[in-house]
Amino acid sequence: MAEKFKSGFVSLIGRTNVGKSSIINKLVGEKVSAVANKTQTTRRNVRAIVNTSNAQVIFIDTPGIHKPKSELSKAMIENSYLTIPDVDVLVYVIDATSTRIDNETINKIKQANKATILVINKIDLITKEQIVKIINQYKDIYEFKAIIPASTSKNINIKDILDEIIINLPEGEAYYDLDEYTDQTMRQLAEEVIREKALNYLKDEVPHGIYVEVTKMKKRKTIENKDIYDVDSTIFCLKNSHKGIIIGKQGLMLKKIGTSARIELEKMFGCKINLSIIVKVDEDWINNKTKVKKLLNMDQ
Repeated sequence: MAEKFKSGFVSLIGRTNVGKSSIINKLVGEKVSAVANKTQTTRRNVRAIVNTSNAQVIFIDTPGIHKPKSELSKAMIENSYLTIPDVDVLVYVIDATSTRIDNETINKIKQANKATILVINKIDLITKEQIVKIINQYKDIYEFKAIIPASTSKNINIKDILDEIIINLPEGEAYYDLDEYTDQTMRQLAEEVIREKALNYLKDEVPHGIYVEVTKMKKRKTIENKDIYDVDSTIFCLKNSHKGIIIGKQGLMLKKIGTSARIELEKMFGCKINLSIIVKVDEDWINNKTKVKKLLNMDQ
């Protein structure tokens, strides 16, 4: 008897910088979510699609749970929690090096009463004895379908996460074509890549106050009859002083960001990219509800 096909939606939730985006990118095998060693890297709920011979898993990478300090951070947390009632499986990701228990998120999980998998990420940074202690601690907190110690940096037990998710998915047809890996548009992917590169290069006080907008993305042919995309984009920041940092001395910082983004986008899209980036100031945009909702796709 043939194995029945399964499909469904899965939300990864957890505090900032626990590795949710890294897990998704590892499982998908493509860059669909920005990854940087900074808090609040993921802002939108990004959908990534994993297709196997017997299942289609649609992941929702949500913004990390954190203490809100602006309209942007309030909306990001709202975005995270809004996914919980509408998914088939929850994956709660925690950082193995942190002893703090997030009671608010645990309570949200209990209220939702969904099949929930606990992933203890970054186990390569702690001892086996510490791993056992964390497992026992969380066993007493909630009846998780599975508790999986993992490490994205060392590629430990990543496939086990996918296998356990599929076990808990309902039977059903695929929602998307089997060759798709994200529902993000090419513009959104480009914006994510540019912002990720800015996050990686800029000082701590600047990244949280930037957003990227691709204003033009046009495909054309080169003289050699090869495909090339002209991509015009703008990095918006909160202050003139931040604008100076982003551009850098003699434009060197902006050139670094642009070159790094262009190389990654060429790999992603499989063709040449002609990338233009300018920097503008948009004061206090993080407290403008209209702009925040548009940025997070909450007005759709």
